[in-house]
Amino acid sequence: MEADADLPALLAAVAAGDRAALRRVYERQSVRLFGVANAILRDRDAAADALQDAFIKVARRAGQFDPARGSAEAWLGSIVRHAALDIIRARGRETPTDDPTLGDEAVAPEAEERLAASSEGRRLHECLAGLEPKNREGIVLAFVHGLSHPQIAARLGMPLGTVKSWIRRGLLALRECLA
Repeated sequence: MEADADLPALLAAVAAGDRAALRRVYERQSVRLFGVANAILRDRDAAADALQDAFIKVARRAGQFDPARGSAEAWLGSIVRHAALDIIRARGRETPTDDPTLGDEAVAPEAEERLAASSEGRRLHECLAGLEPKNREGIVLAFVHGLSHPQIAARLGMPLGTVKSWIRRGLLALRECLA
């Protein structure tokens, strides 16, 4: 994926209160970011809500973006990822009603743990366990903790190219294992 070279400048303009710049960021990034939210939530309506919440945060926090710490795309992706995870957490705190027409059902607190213990969850866990530790660590830092490649390199004290190679090899091995 080619990086959007104007994105850091647009975020600086958003930080200065330029609403047109925010609209341009949305126009350029919303499809990709919606995909991120939808992949996490697996619910288009909830993904749209997460995207809206994320862009409200972008409008408020654009001044916090620091290009020295990572790409604008990764920064935006982490905001969307956190907005989607907030929705997941909020769902876990929802209180079902007694109205049968609404389709609400009480969900056992262990539902998330059962999902993780499902055959797909177990298979992913087994495949991750089969990776080299460096590959597994890079993947977990990127996809679970939402760190960019430069952030992972800094955290591990390794060259950026090495970290990218580890993650790529790990993802290829995961794809092969899960196929």
